[in-house]
Amino acid sequence: MTRDEAGFTLVELLMAIVVLAVITVPLAGMLISGLRNTTTTSSRMELSHDAQITSTYFGRDVATVGIRDYESAAGAGGVAFKPSIQENAAFDAGGYACGTASTPVARLRLLSDHWDSSGAEPVMTVHVVGYYLEGTELHRIKCAGTVTDIVVAHNVVAGSLAVDCGGPCGTAAVPQQVTMTFTVSKPGADPYPISLNGQRRQT
Repeated sequence: MTRDEAGFTLVELLMAIVVLAVITVPLAGMLISGLRNTTTTSSRMELSHDAQITSTYFGRDVATVGIRDYESAAGAGGVAFKPSIQENAAFDAGGYACGTASTPVARLRLLSDHWDSSGAEPVMTVHVVGYYLEGTELHRIKCAGTVTDIVVAHNVVAGSLAVDCGGPCGTAAVPQQVTMTFTVSKPGADPYPISLNGQRRQT
């Protein structure tokens, strides 16, 4: 009786298993490394996106800061300013309400004049922009007739939010520049420091 030679011998099967192991282990390592790199890149892009968004808003907000003291006599340089920048301010600090009693204390509030000329007589109102933390989210709340509250940055590291006016912020000598800094961080990415700089346009 002739033996059927179809199929694999034990030696051939063992060789196939060894070859598969040699190929599979490096491929698995490459796949895991690729997934880690993808996660890191995605996290960095998210953090960078938050930096771009907050920078755009902050620059515009500081550019318009400044409320005038129209009750005082105008001097040679025009109408003087009132204190227009507030730190660690409640929602109604200085009599300028923005938000509600449940709104967290704003790390920074920026006040600016706005003239409404739609009626028979121009009416001056004060617009308020505030930046506050809620958990790890940095919010920007703006009150300009209507209230707009949006999240501009996520994953903010606790205790990292700081404001610098190059001197006192809350005086009638409204600072020309304001800087706000904080750090954001996500798993798989290094801490990402963000520095926002704004230049006041009003003189």
